[in-house]
Amino acid sequence: MTRSSGVLMHVSTLPGNYSCGAFGQEAKKWIDIISEAGFTYWQVLPFCLPDDCNSPYKSYSAFSLNPYFIDLDTLFSKGLITKEELDSSVQTTPYVCEFARLWEERIALLGKAADRFEEKEKIRDFLKKHPHTQKFCEFMALKASNGNKEWQLWQNTEPDARVFEAWAFIQYEFCVQWLEIRAYANKKGVKIIGDMPIYVSTDSSDVWADKKLFDLDEQNYPACVAGVAPDYFAKDGQLWGNPLYNWDEMKKDGYKWWKERMAFTSELFDGVRIDHFRGFESYYSVKATEKTAKNGKWIKGPGMDLIKALKAAGKDMLIIAEDLGDITKEVRELVDESGFPGMRVLQFAFLSDASNPHLPHNYDKNSVAYTGTHDNNTLLGFVWELDAPGKKKLLNYFGYTDVDNWNGCYDTILRNMLMSHSGLAVFPVQDLLLYGSDTRLNKPGVAEGNWAIRFTEEQLSSINRRKFRVWNELYGRI
Repeated sequence: MTRSSGVLMHVSTLPGNYSCGAFGQEAKKWIDIISEAGFTYWQVLPFCLPDDCNSPYKSYSAFSLNPYFIDLDTLFSKGLITKEELDSSVQTTPYVCEFARLWEERIALLGKAADRFEEKEKIRDFLKKHPHTQKFCEFMALKASNGNKEWQLWQNTEPDARVFEAWAFIQYEFCVQWLEIRAYANKKGVKIIGDMPIYVSTDSSDVWADKKLFDLDEQNYPACVAGVAPDYFAKDGQLWGNPLYNWDEMKKDGYKWWKERMAFTSELFDGVRIDHFRGFESYYSVKATEKTAKNGKWIKGPGMDLIKALKAAGKDMLIIAEDLGDITKEVRELVDESGFPGMRVLQFAFLSDASNPHLPHNYDKNSVAYTGTHDNNTLLGFVWELDAPGKKKLLNYFGYTDVDNWNGCYDTILRNMLMSHSGLAVFPVQDLLLYGSDTRLNKPGVAEGNWAIRFTEEQLSSINRRKFRVWNELYGRI
């Protein structure tokens, strides 16, 4: 991996006028900013349709694309929406995503654009090349004709034709707009890293269309579900509720579904982070009847068999293994054998002794170092909220022995991350801006109030591009 750096920022947080960040001029201006600052990568979160809690990590399909990212100004310039429709879509605030309004209004507006789009053969060709995405559109059309119930309860077998056409247009137009943004980024020397959640939702086209690939009971509900075992952070563990894969069945056709998923991902991104990578070595299984994750068990996963299939499908991509959490010797060996860089997160560095792999002096070249991820506090919030012993330990590590004079520690921390041995160092955008915990994107285990934060053009323009470019040059990351 060539020594480089990047910024973690989801598309939804971009500036714009229409309730959510999108693939408009603001995305290109953002690319200009990180390019000028000497960053090589822009890392985003999953592009799939988010769930009812607005999380992009649960969706109606792993092959779906988020309608809220479609740029309305671009649709207006194409004559697909009217000036009145555009004006009526203007947001009431630039600081958060207006999710309730988006769900109520945006899909309907995009349906009108779909009705006006005349080059229907382009959509048909797109769906022919993306059969899983076509299944998603069929799923949404059937869901609409069945009162939006979960698919196990459907009785009506006639899909809503207009709903199908709307979702098909959304998927096609998303790709047209995004591929233009990606091409612009690549021209500016910026590569895009996507994110692949390991699991899918029970109520999804993935499970509905390929039931045999999942561990289901006779009523087509999960027999066992995914989660995480009890640990330091959660005494009852975490009960995610996703259906588990039938790995024996998947192996029969050489993990075709996974290869197709990786191929789809490679169309969108230059690299990808695979979420919960440790689940490929061993995954945590909990009976669906359980109320907590306490009584689950670890079961051996597909290991290198699957990883070889993923490598073949994403052969030109940077693939990052999210190897966080309960990491055993076997997981570490699988990450090493895969050749994928693992993750190092500074906010996990001070939970043990000097051998902690998340301390910068322990980073190896084949790793990606983060100050924090989308699930963590911001760097400023993290330091401020540490208890007194924890704060003293962190400050001492970075050379601040005077506990009353440590305001400059943030620049010192960022520089240490950049000068570390990690091949790639990535900062959440909040840490470039030195923003506090009020701009945190997600708090795991909390259903409300996540994923909504946005930034204005003025805020992003305030990033000190010269400072970061000098640092990136100084530490050999350009």
